[in-house]
Amino acid sequence: QVLLRESGGGLVQSGGPLRPPCAASVPTFSVYAMGWFRQAPGKEREFVAAISWDGGTTYYKDSVKGRFTIPRDNAKNMVYLQLNSLKPEDTAVYYCAAALASRWFDRMDTYNFWGQGTQVTVSS
Repeated sequence: QVLLRESGGGLVQSGGPLRPPCAASVPTFSVYAMGWFRQAPGKEREFVAAISWDGGTTYYKDSVKGRFTIPRDNAKNMVYLQLNSLKPEDTAVYYCAAALASRWFDRMDTYNFWGQGTQVTVSS
């Protein structure tokens, strides 16, 4: 069982940065690919970013490329979502997820475990 806990959400002005972390309580964290998804009010949950188990490959939703990054620290069982140049349309609950997989990282059903989410609100 993998327990994931996001934190670090909050209210930020448009253009500002935020870096919510996700802590994983599992001794074999380094075998999991990690992803971030988000869900805005009234919308379906959507893929944002993912990183391979070794950190060597990253994947991003087109609309966040160049603004978001997804670093991970396997020694600390942590993955982050670095949010830069935030826009009001980035407002959503952000979820981290863990997958024992090597492909299809933009699909929700690829992921085995999910966190409870953290709210990010971007004011204009």
